[in-house]
Amino acid sequence: MNQKQTEKLLYSVAGVAIMFGIIVAVNIILSFAKTRIDLTEEKLFTLSEGTRKIINQLNEQDATAEIRFYFNNDRDVHPVIKNYAQRIEDLLGEFSQASKGRIEIKKLNPQPDSDEADAARLDGIEGHAMGGIGTEVYLGVAISIVPEKIAIPFLDPQRDTLLEYDLARALSQVMNPKKAVVGIMTPLPMFGQAMNPMMMRMGQQQGQEPWIFVQELQKDFEVKQIQMDVDSIDSEIKVLVVAHPKDITDKTQYAIDQFIMRGGKLIAFLDAMSLVDKPQNPQNQFMAQMPGGPSSLDKLLKAWGVEFKNTQVVADLTYSTMLNRGQRGEPVPTFLTVPETGVNASDVLTSQLKKVMIPFGGAFAGTPVKELKQTVLLETTKDSQFVDGMQAQFSSKDIIDKFNPSGTKQALAIRLEGKFKTAFPDGKPGEEPKKDNEKEGEKKDDAPKSDSSLKEAKQEGVVILVGDSDFVYDQFAVQVQNFFGQKLMQYFNDNLSFAQNMVELLAGDSNLIQVRSRATSSRPFTVVKELETEAQKKHMKTIQELEEKLQQSQARLNELQQHKKESGQRFVLSPEQQAEITKFRKEEAEAKVKVKQVRKELRKDIESLEGFLKGVNIAGMPLLISAAGIALFFIRKNRSAAK
Repeated sequence: MNQKQTEKLLYSVAGVAIMFGIIVAVNIILSFAKTRIDLTEEKLFTLSEGTRKIINQLNEQDATAEIRFYFNNDRDVHPVIKNYAQRIEDLLGEFSQASKGRIEIKKLNPQPDSDEADAARLDGIEGHAMGGIGTEVYLGVAISIVPEKIAIPFLDPQRDTLLEYDLARALSQVMNPKKAVVGIMTPLPMFGQAMNPMMMRMGQQQGQEPWIFVQELQKDFEVKQIQMDVDSIDSEIKVLVVAHPKDITDKTQYAIDQFIMRGGKLIAFLDAMSLVDKPQNPQNQFMAQMPGGPSSLDKLLKAWGVEFKNTQVVADLTYSTMLNRGQRGEPVPTFLTVPETGVNASDVLTSQLKKVMIPFGGAFAGTPVKELKQTVLLETTKDSQFVDGMQAQFSSKDIIDKFNPSGTKQALAIRLEGKFKTAFPDGKPGEEPKKDNEKEGEKKDDAPKSDSSLKEAKQEGVVILVGDSDFVYDQFAVQVQNFFGQKLMQYFNDNLSFAQNMVELLAGDSNLIQVRSRATSSRPFTVVKELETEAQKKHMKTIQELEEKLQQSQARLNELQQHKKESGQRFVLSPEQQAEITKFRKEEAEAKVKVKQVRKELRKDIESLEGFLKGVNIAGMPLLISAAGIALFFIRKNRSAAK
């Protein structure tokens, strides 16, 4: 080896050593740095501003929180669950990082008959059976700030987009355990109707319970009924729900206006044609069946730049609902069933809704004033139009035959955010009525009265408007069955979830509104999924064959037992029966072993596929770079040899 070659070798070795030293030094320095970079496309590990504000409240309260994350990371747990658990753990790490030491994360692995399993039960976390593997999965968190504690029993992967919101909400709830006060203002019998004592004794009348919507709210909030003629809203009320404010006075609208000015949150269910609101004293049976009139908050909406078409009902051919009218069912385009395509999937309030029913509702139009931002939560398709309220009550065939789509989507529910300005710049509307002893022309006190009304909100507010009030009525939202004296309730759409989400979001920490609904972190590999499905099909076929064999044996055994009864042999088993039972038990034991083995093979196939993909991901890039480096080395070597 000549001197020139030796120098090249030394220089190259020294260069590699120097580069290695630089890399090690940079890694050591960066390990002490607090800066973190989120390179995911959807910024999955970057906390929302609202979450950071909630976490900062720990500093304000001089409190520390402990989050216990329960997950049994067994071999049989499906990879999708494992990946989601890792995502939860990573996000909890971000919570801890942002808290600057005020949030401690504990990861617990609850195995059968273990202390961790006992701790999980005490925290309200229970295992869930998932998939066809038969494994019980623990995947929940408990958050405690002494002496308060709150648990999320199971973090459903289907709520992936709301993971940050669920965790931030739980942390906020444990920091603020006092129930928020929610007011409900409505002429509708939402709070039920008391029994008439006289009629009750005669057995002719029963009282009505509060609507399920109210009952569900009462579980989580302190709910108060607000009369329709109030001139002020109590300061303790955080969220006001106004449902079907028919014939509302300017005085009451002023009270709502001032409620918003001082920071209150408003949810208003308006209506173009209320089905629940019936005439109070109908003159005949026909009038008793007629729906109630429309409702609006005209003064407030005008000040916000919003228009509500409360004399016309929205019709949509695509979202029409099949209803039984007469002898057969027919599509009713004014009775809307809004699927996922009509729901705002990117908003935390509506992202989990699958189906919302809006019977004979109205829609919102107009452009909000510049201080307010509008978000559409529910909307129709372009295959929609407005129809007269009276026409909507009768045959839908005429509406369909004469249908003329507008080509524009109509907003069924919206949210307004920003700094609201009063709709009553001149102060409280109207004058006090004259007293009976006050004479015409009598000199009045000319001293000007001070106007104490608020003209503009001091902070940003939120108002949610829905173009229907019937959607929270029991008949349009839930199915209640009486089962041995117990009422079983089943939601058949997402109406109540939608309404409860509104109240929950606005009654909670105001920072929760800023916590965005994220895009899903799941990025399925189509080819991998197909391979996995094929593997499952292959093994599941074997399992099904074994189960069919078991069923055949069971059927044969039942035949023998029936024959035994018919022969009067009630207590003595015949040799044939005994042999069949022995054979059945043997087949059952063998089948169980085979099923277990097949499931093992299924898991092995999936894990082998995972291992192969991990190997490709881990080794693929280094091998590619190495190959490129070797190729470059030979190219340079050939060039040097040519010189």
